[in-house]
Order: sequence, then structure tokens, then C-alpha cells
Amino acid sequence: MRERLLSIIEKNSRVDTKELAVIMGVEEIDIVNELAALENEGIICGYHTMIDWEKTSIDKVTALIEVRVTPQRGQGFDNIAERIYKYPEVNSVYLISGGYDLLITLEGKSLKEVSSFVSDKLSTLDTVLSTATHFILKKYKDHGTILAKKYEDTREKVTP
Repeated sequence: MRERLLSIIEKNSRVDTKELAVIMGVEEIDIVNELAALENEGIICGYHTMIDWEKTSIDKVTALIEVRVTPQRGQGFDNIAERIYKYPEVNSVYLISGGYDLLITLEGKSLKEVSSFVSDKLSTLDTVLSTATHFILKKYKDHGTILAKKYEDTREKVTP
């Protein structure tokens, strides 16, 4: 039951408990109790709303920052990751394989603001060896949701 419930609410966290009970074929109280247990166990960590900021008047720049660091003896990457994720500008921090160690996503109001964060705060951390900043220019799909709909020509066709 847990895996199916998690799969459903991962795609749409707004499904109410009554509807979930019908989908799952159980009583609503079972859904309520299971959701509470999943939250208490830290399996459900939060509920988020996805917004297509390009369709608003709010200026927002998103960047992916690749970071190479020197891991600390006995602690690996955890301490530096914690220092980084405590910055309010940082949305996510991932330990990754490949040429870099950490992948960070962050948001700012402008390219300059994001660049300043990287050069003034991130690059100056003592264990950071190098960074590479990639600005997101357009999102086509995010968290499984297609944002850039394919253009469909709705004009009437003219035939000779």
C-alpha cells in the first residue's frame, strides 16, 4: 500500500484523502493514518507547488552549480554539503558522480545576483576547489510535468 500511495501523491499531492481512499480501495481513515506515519518517519519530507515562473512578472534566475570539494577526513562531503544547503538561496544539494562532487541548484533575481553568490559565498568556502555555473535558460519538463507545450497551428488550411 505504501509504495502505491507514495507514487500517487508524488505526481499530485493535492489528491484529497477521500479520493485516495477510493483509488486505493481502503477506508479514508487508513489513508489519513498512513500519511501521518509516512510524515512522522520522514519518508514524506514536504509538499511543494511547481510554478512556471516564466509565465509571471517575477524575475527569477535558476542556476545549476557544479562544485569540486576536498572531502574532510571522517566526514566525507556531509559537512560541506550542510554548510552549503543552509544558505537560503540554495534550493538543493546533491552528491554526484563524475568530474564534480556536488550539484547545487539555486535561485536569484538576476544573473549578477547568482554570480555574486557563487563568487562571494560559495567559492570562498575553504574546502571548495572549483565551481562551474550553468544558468537554466528554459525549462521544458520539470518534476515529470511538461512546461513547454508544443505549438499547434490552429489556422485554417488553405487548399488550391
